[in-house]
Amino acid sequence: MHLKSNLLTSSLLALALVAAGCSSSTDEAKNAGKGGPRDPHGNLISEKAAGLYAQGLSEMEKHDKAGTWNEANCAAVAKIFLDAADEQDKFFAPAIYNAGVAYHRCGNVAEARKYYSQVLEKDQKAHRARVQLARLDLAASNDAAIDKAMGEFERAVADSEYQNVEALVEIARLQMKRNGQNADKEGANDFERAKKNLQRALAVDDGYMPAFNQLAIYYLERAKQNVGKKRTTFARGADQKKVDSQALDLALLVASQAVRKNPGYAPIHNTAGLVSVEAGDLNRAVQSFGTARKSDPSFFEAHMNYAAVNMMFRGFSQAEEAYRAAIKLKPSDYDAHLGLALALRGQIDSAPDGDKKMAEAEQLIEKAKTLDAARPEAFFNHAILTQEYKAKSGKDANAALEASIKLFEEFSKKAAGKPEFAEAVEDVTAVPTLSLI
Repeated sequence: MHLKSNLLTSSLLALALVAAGCSSSTDEAKNAGKGGPRDPHGNLISEKAAGLYAQGLSEMEKHDKAGTWNEANCAAVAKIFLDAADEQDKFFAPAIYNAGVAYHRCGNVAEARKYYSQVLEKDQKAHRARVQLARLDLAASNDAAIDKAMGEFERAVADSEYQNVEALVEIARLQMKRNGQNADKEGANDFERAKKNLQRALAVDDGYMPAFNQLAIYYLERAKQNVGKKRTTFARGADQKKVDSQALDLALLVASQAVRKNPGYAPIHNTAGLVSVEAGDLNRAVQSFGTARKSDPSFFEAHMNYAAVNMMFRGFSQAEEAYRAAIKLKPSDYDAHLGLALALRGQIDSAPDGDKKMAEAEQLIEKAKTLDAARPEAFFNHAILTQEYKAKSGKDANAALEASIKLFEEFSKKAAGKPEFAEAVEDVTAVPTLSLI
């Protein structure tokens, strides 16, 4: 059985927007004239409540900069805001909202939702709380409930008089995902409407990094769409069409401007890496993905993309390190387990502990099968590992070859009818012919 290639791995992961955390409402408890600071409804904030609120914001900023959010710190910061709310004789919406933000920082969705809901129940025009609840609902639907979420984001935009930049960027992201082709007064299609909403967000706040990031992604996707290319991928049989250079240049320009504005914002480095991949500059892509993962060690997509590019260079040890970091963040991710198995497989021949790496690679592949039994990639790579290494180890070679054949057959069944695996299936199922001389 001859295969033209023995690599089936995951595609690049584009981060469409900053992670699910949200900004605190630093502008919602401000000095409104005589008597000191007031809340958004004009209620005077007591001196003690104002002091606690400021302390909460300071703690939040400290943990954001240091990357020291954990369950204990989230609860402690939330308590400061809740204590500030207790000092008020009227409902202190910004403090309650930021208690939700503190819990949101650690992914405590239940507590975050509770406090966002309290704010929205008190004031149906509390657009910040509406946006965060809509984001939580959308995430719970795995980005499936797009129309419902867009309705909530659009209401938040209207209630904020087009000042809520988070909502504008979320709408743009979902418009790009939906990619509807119907025209309306806002544009000829969803992509044109998305561009308009991103421009609106930047007009409100020209330093809002998620808007810059999404605009760079907009031009990147446009560059691919203009030549009929669907996605950036390192997988075997990838689309080799060249992207539209003009749109790609715009993507790179936006990303470069954003990096100059805020070099510490990890998502824009990840996006710059994706742009560099499409431009064919893999050295720059490695640098960008590396910067993204250093800027934010919790950035799963950056670890995965850094590993994927290094695999192309046969940088197996660098890929191994990045895949291990990714698995720590998402212990149940199929692609991270399979990627690490491939990185280990690439080191079997050269590493002094090759047998150990082969054993771990097989364990990772088996784990991937349990994580998603319907996906064919793990079966293909298990077959390769068995055929190329176990069968040649001198121990039960015939049994290993038979096992690899069964794995290839299982791969073919699971990959049948899936265009992205068509070439590999053809290789696996091809029967060699014998010509008469």
